[in-house]
Amino acid sequence: MKKLEPVVVGAVVLALGLAAGGWLAGAGLAASRAADRYVTVKGISERDAQADLALWPLRLVVSDNDLTRAYARLETQLGLIRTFLARQGIDTTLTELQSFSVADAFTNQYRNSDVVTRYVINQTLMVRSGDPAGILAASQKVGELVQAGVVFSSGQEYGGGGPTFVFSGLSDLKPQMIAEATARARASADQFASDSKSRLGGIRRANQGVFEILARDQAPGISEQSQIAKRVRVVSTVEYFLKD
Repeated sequence: MKKLEPVVVGAVVLALGLAAGGWLAGAGLAASRAADRYVTVKGISERDAQADLALWPLRLVVSDNDLTRAYARLETQLGLIRTFLARQGIDTTLTELQSFSVADAFTNQYRNSDVVTRYVINQTLMVRSGDPAGILAASQKVGELVQAGVVFSSGQEYGGGGPTFVFSGLSDLKPQMIAEATARARASADQFASDSKSRLGGIRRANQGVFEILARDQAPGISEQSQIAKRVRVVSTVEYFLKD
């Protein structure tokens, strides 16, 4: 048998290399195209929930030209409030005094010369309760305190002045809601794959989503914090690969 010339051997090796390179490139392109085929789906889970904590800031304001007399009036108003709360069945031992301040009009260099009241005292009585329904009922009778001579400030701390209702049980709902949202996302992906004559592959990317606590009754001007009834929602986003 004749030996192949070196030139011929080189040509054969080159041809085999090109063929292998072409096959690998084709396989890589096919894999790349397969990797590009995926579907993005969302799954939602919602639960109704009830607030389990109420925060009710009662902001008082008194004024007088005599500081001692002004403070005495403040103490009287605080006593009226505590009596009112006890009458509504609210535990007054859980109340807390906050944000005490005294303003002396005579020390204000920009004061109006017509100022007739020198001292103004502000004080907040924070009511904290695990009975949101009881706090809501009491807040609807606050007019009784006004009739008794209690003067409330219109400051904007803690919102508009009424009770704030908090739901603190989110951690107990999270596992079940995440599982439900993920399962619904999977069901949507299965349906898409079936409709597109494909098969569902593994997960390409997943985003658990952010939990939201919303007002059950959503309407303009109604905030979540002002409602005892809440709605908890999470939306999970999942990308699945698609196979032929």
